[in-house]
Amino acid sequence: MAAPSPGYAITVRVDAPSSSTATSGLAAAVSSAGGALTALDVVESHADRMVVDVTCDTVDPDHAESITKALADVPGVSVRKVSDRTFLLHLGGKLEVNPKVPLKHRDDLSRAYTPGVARVCLAIAENPEDARRLTIKRNTVAVVTDGSAVLGLGNIGPAAALPVMEGKAALFKQFAGVDAWPVCLDTQDTDEIVSIVKALAPVYGGINLEDIAAPRCFEIEARLRELLDIPVFHDDQHGTAIVVLAALYNALRVVGKPLDGIKVAVSGVGAAGHAIIRLLHAQGVTDIVACDRRGAVGPDGKDRDEFRRWIAENTNPRGVTGSLKEVLAGTDVFIGVSGPNLLTGDDIATMAPDAIVFALANPDPEVDPIAAREHAAVVATGRSDFPNQINNVLAFPGFFRGMLDAGAHEITDGAMLAAARAIADSVGPDEVNASYIVPSVFDPEVAPAVAAAVKQAAQPHGKSS
Repeated sequence: MAAPSPGYAITVRVDAPSSSTATSGLAAAVSSAGGALTALDVVESHADRMVVDVTCDTVDPDHAESITKALADVPGVSVRKVSDRTFLLHLGGKLEVNPKVPLKHRDDLSRAYTPGVARVCLAIAENPEDARRLTIKRNTVAVVTDGSAVLGLGNIGPAAALPVMEGKAALFKQFAGVDAWPVCLDTQDTDEIVSIVKALAPVYGGINLEDIAAPRCFEIEARLRELLDIPVFHDDQHGTAIVVLAALYNALRVVGKPLDGIKVAVSGVGAAGHAIIRLLHAQGVTDIVACDRRGAVGPDGKDRDEFRRWIAENTNPRGVTGSLKEVLAGTDVFIGVSGPNLLTGDDIATMAPDAIVFALANPDPEVDPIAAREHAAVVATGRSDFPNQINNVLAFPGFFRGMLDAGAHEITDGAMLAAARAIADSVGPDEVNASYIVPSVFDPEVAPAVAAAVKQAAQPHGKSS
């Protein structure tokens, strides 16, 4: 059974006898059913009865039901109700809007609204660039999705995608002070998405594309970059690539291998895989072999879009063929951004000595991390319940903070490389080890460090190559 997670936490309100052993019986029931008890609160007490809230982490909804049944089976106990703590957190959404200026009397209203606001409007009409200085544009990002590739859930649509986009916006604010807003579009037509985002752009200082399926996401990003004078960032691509490169810098420090001398196998050539490969390539990694469902990608592939053609033409210099398992043999680094349970520990054993494994499929990685650790020197996943979590939260808040502060008009490879280096350097030389190659997402120094590095590297004018 997988480990209980706060993502599946429940609170079960029960009636129980007011005996000295009642609470210990409730705790034992949770433990026997495999739950992780986190709180046990008496909310009402009477001479012969009491009401108790039993809070615990579970593995999944079915496990939550089995724990509830175990509590109901305790002698003298009856279950009143069960609350899913994740759903409770989302009630009414996770965002709100608050004014930054006082609105307490007529003078305030005259300056914030009419008649004073008209003067500001005219100033922007005369000099449109003043919108960055005099409106929310200077600190606001649109989190744009069409709901076509949400987490590991697939094409669930814009309304179902909204909780994720709300969460993303909350992370922007919490970690970097950036005001972000969900923009969930009820269309999956590329032309329509581009047109809508272009029309919305005057409000925002940056566009964060999120959970849009490949290959459509590539075209949308490329077209918007050409049309807009604000940064367009696809977090599934660029955020993932930045954190992967940061983790790789430090993993290579652990095993003592040079970046330009490693052999890399990448499983998955969608949005994340494409961006990781391009960023590694920009950093000088030349021996990369990408694998899709058919195996190694080479220049002889047919029926590929232009983005996969770029991979075919710029990777696999040794002309490797075969399945992912065959490609893996002798490589120094495995990076998985594909699907669950593709490899075994025995497959990892075929890699080069002191191998590095980044198995990032969520929630179930490409290889069991415990099995991988038997053979690899460094193992990372996208999960929070294993060491070395490769999490985009390390990148996108600080990255946009730097972009906005620089007044940047577009994203460059130089800015992404600077962000990766800043994340890696947030782990000091005396801290880095096989179980600590990336900092915690809660490290308060990470986002400011990324922002400072990106601000310095950003090029506000001109187009990147």
